[in-house]
Amino acid sequence: MKVLVSFFNRIMQRYLPDPFLFVIILTFAVFGLGLIFTDNGPYQMVQHWGNGFWGLLVFSMQMVLVLVTGHVLASSQIFKKGLGALASTAKSPGQAIIIVTVVSMIASLINWGFGLVIGALFAKELAKKVKNVDYRLLIASAYSGFIVWHGGISGSIPLTIATPGHFSEEMIGVIATDQTIFAGFNLLIVLALFLILPFVNRFMMPSKEETIVVDPVLLQDDVQAATLEKGALTPAERLENSRIISLLIGLFGLVFLFSYFAANGFKLNLDIVNFLFLFLGILFHGTPKQFLEAVVNAVKGASGIIVQFPFYAGIMGMMTTSGLAAVMSEGFVSISNEFTFHFFAFLSAGLVNFFVPSGGGQWAVQAPVMLEAAKAMDVSIPKTAMAVAWGDAWTNLIQPFWALPALAIAGLKAKDIMGYCVLTLLVSGTVISLGLLFF
Repeated sequence: MKVLVSFFNRIMQRYLPDPFLFVIILTFAVFGLGLIFTDNGPYQMVQHWGNGFWGLLVFSMQMVLVLVTGHVLASSQIFKKGLGALASTAKSPGQAIIIVTVVSMIASLINWGFGLVIGALFAKELAKKVKNVDYRLLIASAYSGFIVWHGGISGSIPLTIATPGHFSEEMIGVIATDQTIFAGFNLLIVLALFLILPFVNRFMMPSKEETIVVDPVLLQDDVQAATLEKGALTPAERLENSRIISLLIGLFGLVFLFSYFAANGFKLNLDIVNFLFLFLGILFHGTPKQFLEAVVNAVKGASGIIVQFPFYAGIMGMMTTSGLAAVMSEGFVSISNEFTFHFFAFLSAGLVNFFVPSGGGQWAVQAPVMLEAAKAMDVSIPKTAMAVAWGDAWTNLIQPFWALPALAIAGLKAKDIMGYCVLTLLVSGTVISLGLLFF
C-alpha cells in the first residue's frame, strides 16, 4: 500500500496543477467533448458556458461563509480548548489519523458543510498536539470523511425525492428516506466505510524519513486579544470593545436557532450551519473588535472559492444545456443490465460529478435518464437514486472544487493531499460498488 501511495503522491506532485488551472483545463475538456458528442457548435458551447457562469453565486457565497465562519469559530479560545481537549486523546500519529477520519465522517453524516470545516479544523489541532504526524495525510484523512455525506441525513438527492412536489414526482412519486438513507443497503455501505476507511488512512502513513510535519507555531492563528487602556478609549472604541453588544446580538441569533430547531427538529442545511457558526463566533470572541479581527484573518483563505466557483458554474452550463451530461449517462445505461445497472449508475454519476460538482444539479441532469432506464429494467428506484448520490460523493475525493475550504483552512495545495485521496477513492469505490451490487 505504501508503494502505491508513494507512486500516487509523486504523480500528483508532478502533474496536478493548481486548482484554478485544473478548472480551466476542465473547461476546455468539456467544450471539446460537447463538440464531439453533441450537435452543438463552438459558438453554442461558449453561449452555454457564459450563460451558466454566474449560476453558483448563491452557493459560492455560502461556501465562503462556511470557510470564514468556521475559521472564526475555531480561532475563539473556547472552541480551541474544546478541539484541543479532543485532540489530546490521540497519543500517536496512527491514532491521530484514525480519530480525525472518524470525527470527519460523523460530522459529514450530520451535514456536509459541517463535516468539511470541522474535519479540517480538528486536523490542525491534532497537528499541534501530536508529534511526528504527517500533516498532508492528516488533512487528507479529514477530507476523506466527506465521502459519506450523500449517504447521511443532509444528502440532497434522497431529501429531494422525499419532498412533495419534486420535479420527478409524476414519474416516481415521493420516496421516503426509510427507502434511501435508512435502507439496509445504504446503512451497510456507511458502516463498511466507517470500519475500513480509518484503517486505510492509517496504513498510508509514510516512513519517518518521508513524513512531513509542521511546526505547531505556524498553525497558530494570528488573532490576539487587544489590550487597550480603558481611559484612552473613545466612545466608538468602547462600542467596538463592548461585550454587551456581542452578547445581545448573539442572543438574537440563539433565539432564532432555538425556534428553528423547535419547529424543524435537528434539520441542518448550509444556511443554518453558517448561521450557527457565525453567532457562536460572535459570542465566543467576546467583543465586536476581536470578532472582526478574526474575520479579517479568515477571509484570506477564501480567494480560491471566489475565483474558481464561477468557472465550475460555466462548466455546469455546458454540461447540462448542451446535453453532454445526458449523453454520458445514456452511455453507461446502454451497457448495463438488471444486475449491473446500479453499479453503472454509480460510475456514471462519479464521472458526471467531475463536471457538475453539485448533488442537486447533477440529479436534475441525470434523473430523467436514470429513472426511465430503471423503470424499463424494473429495478429499484430508491437504490437508483442512492447509486447516483454515492457516485456524486465518491469522486469528490479527487475533485479540488470541494477540497478548497479544507485546503484553505490547512494552508495546503491540492497536490499535497490528492495522492492519498486517490487510494482512498479506489478503496471506497470498491466498497460502495459491492454494496450496490450485492445488497
